[in-house]
Amino acid sequence: MSLTASSDRLAARRAAVATALADIRALAAGTPDRAALDAIATRLQALASQRELFPREDFPPPADTASGASTRYWLNGDGNTGDGIALYLNSIRPGKTTIPHNHDTWAVIVAIEGQEFNRVYRRTDDRSNPAFASLELVREQTVEAGAPIAFLADDIHSIHVAGDTPTLHFHCYGRPLEALTGRYGVRLESGEVVNYNATQMQPSQVAA
Repeated sequence: MSLTASSDRLAARRAAVATALADIRALAAGTPDRAALDAIATRLQALASQRELFPREDFPPPADTASGASTRYWLNGDGNTGDGIALYLNSIRPGKTTIPHNHDTWAVIVAIEGQEFNRVYRRTDDRSNPAFASLELVREQTVEAGAPIAFLADDIHSIHVAGDTPTLHFHCYGRPLEALTGRYGVRLESGEVVNYNATQMQPSQVAA
C-alpha cells in the first residue's frame, strides 16, 4: 500500500494502532505471563511490518544532533496518564544509554528500524535497604527488526542505542510511563537506587 498523502497515512495509522491495541488488550487480560508477552510482541511485530505507516519524517529524532538525543511519541496518548495500555514510538539517536531500571508494569519492545542493545539484570541483594540494590548481569540482547524483547514488572534492564541509524522502536506498557510511580533505577557504580521517572525520564510527546 502506498500512502503519499499525510492525511491518508495518519488515518490509516490511527486505525492500525487502534486495532493492534484492541488485540493487545485481549492478550494482556488478567495478569500477563511471559507467554502472553511473547504473543503481544508478535502482534506488535505485525504492526511494525506496516512500515509505510510509520515513516521517519513523521517521527523524527530531536533536531538536537547530540549523541543520545531522543523523542518518545505517545501513539495513543492524550496528555493524561490514565491507567490503560500505552504504546509509544521511540526515535533515538545513537549513543543513548540508560541506567538499569524496572518498569513497574509489563513492557514489550519491538523494532521497526535501528538497534537497541539491552543488558538484563537480576537483583542479588536482600532488598532490606530501599536506597541500595546489587545487580548481576544475566544476559545481553540487541533489539532490532524481528528480534523483540519483553519484561515483567520487576525485570531490570538498561538500553544502549547502537549502530549508525536512529531507532524507531515500539515500546508498549501495561500502564503509561507517566503513571509508573514505582519505577526505579540503579546507579551501577554505587548501587544507589533512584526514582527513575523523576531523575531520568523526559516528557513524552503526544503523537498526531
